[in-house]
Amino acid sequence: MKFNWGTGIVVAFILFISFILYLVIRMNTEDAYDHHLVSKDYYKKELEYQSKIDNAQKAKEKGYQLKAEKTSEGVLVTFPSEMEGQDITGEVFLYRPSNDVLDFKSPIKVSNSTFLIPQSKLPGGRWNIEVNWVYNNENYYYKKELSL
Repeated sequence: MKFNWGTGIVVAFILFISFILYLVIRMNTEDAYDHHLVSKDYYKKELEYQSKIDNAQKAKEKGYQLKAEKTSEGVLVTFPSEMEGQDITGEVFLYRPSNDVLDFKSPIKVSNSTFLIPQSKLPGGRWNIEVNWVYNNENYYYKKELSL
């Protein structure tokens, strides 16, 4: 068999297509490359979304606006001063859009109208913080995007 330009181009195409197929198959089958950007119970959360909107609107109407800010110790969530800390219950959910393994929930433990999420739990990057809290038997909701 004579090796000429035509044969070289065909061999190059076959090698290139083989390489691309290898990458596609490897990316689809290896767990190390598994990146889910949608939660597992997406439809359930979608049905609960209207109640979150209503609770956020209720918090806004009553003037119960939270403040979440980055500090040197971590993320500090500040509740309105007129709320008494011992009457606040609920949970904080931190969602990492790029890696669902890092997502976590934490119950709210308020001291002096603040709640601190330690820096050790939060690697750098983008986070969504969602706070669902109950005060005087009424539900409220707050959401913010943070970059750490």
